[in-house]
Amino acid sequence: MKIGIHHREGSFSKYWIEYCESRNIPWKRIDCYKSDVMSQLSDCDAFMWHHFHISPKDTLFAKQLLYSVEMSGRAVYPDFRSNWHFDDKLGQKYLLEAVNAPMASSYAFFSKHDALEWIANTTFPKVFKLRGGSGSDNVKLVKTKREARVLVNRAFGKGFRIFNAYTGLKERLRQYKKGKADLNEVFKGIVRFFIPTPYSIVHGRERGYIYFQDFIPDNTHDIRVTYVFNRCFALRRNVRPGDFRASGSGMIDYDMSMIPEEALKIAFSVANRLKLQCAAFDFVLHNGRPLIAEVSYGFGYDEDQFNHGYWDEDLDYHPGTFNPYAWMVDGIVFSVKDTDD
Repeated sequence: MKIGIHHREGSFSKYWIEYCESRNIPWKRIDCYKSDVMSQLSDCDAFMWHHFHISPKDTLFAKQLLYSVEMSGRAVYPDFRSNWHFDDKLGQKYLLEAVNAPMASSYAFFSKHDALEWIANTTFPKVFKLRGGSGSDNVKLVKTKREARVLVNRAFGKGFRIFNAYTGLKERLRQYKKGKADLNEVFKGIVRFFIPTPYSIVHGRERGYIYFQDFIPDNTHDIRVTYVFNRCFALRRNVRPGDFRASGSGMIDYDMSMIPEEALKIAFSVANRLKLQCAAFDFVLHNGRPLIAEVSYGFGYDEDQFNHGYWDEDLDYHPGTFNPYAWMVDGIVFSVKDTDD
């Protein structure tokens, strides 16, 4: 067998290639940006591409290409079930509701009239989100009905840029004060007020819908549980000072004894019911009960994350170092062999 891998700096592909070479697993470099990509894959049994949600090129066709390759009979990572809802909070809402997953209640409206009527009869605060974005991008705490109406008017008017220059600069300044960014990074944040990111230009404005979630108060952190081919690893992310958001804060707690077993059970259960290869679940706690806020096939971690052990599907904890990228390759190899059998 042979695995086709699209390589991008800073992606999972580096680790996939290293693992394939260490285990003598045949692989081939694929250039997904060439028109003959299907021909490139002609001698491959599988295809792996860690596409990036803020890459202008990837967002144009990555999901479509992966699904097309999957329809050719090849094993792919990520496959359709794991991938179609990536960076799409609206899609995740309906998917999680379909399997009755425990989740933060969410509300989507596709007409201004319906949204305003709901606002008049609900309570605040609520959390406003655009369907795309990571690291708490495009997430805002809406404290009053008036604030909500302003957002609705904009959603059904000029819309929202997918990249928010103000919140981007604010985060760069926070990182600078912590010594994790330099003045050049701050300058880049200022530039984004005048020159949008290429991704934002290609994507265009978000309009024609509005999306809210219930605000779950008193959370000092969220919990990320990542499922990869029948194993889970986890961490806690602390909320930014003076904020309610934890995603992207960089304030990580690796004490595995603080991970609720219920969150692990939910992650395994939902991933198995949805037949996912990989899923990073973000949980918040409501009266001690974990609720899913978002899910994503892609994830970013500090290298130290993989030194703190993982859980198998029997919820047995395995301390020490592990390699989730190897699990991805092994999962694809198993899929090919299973098909051949």
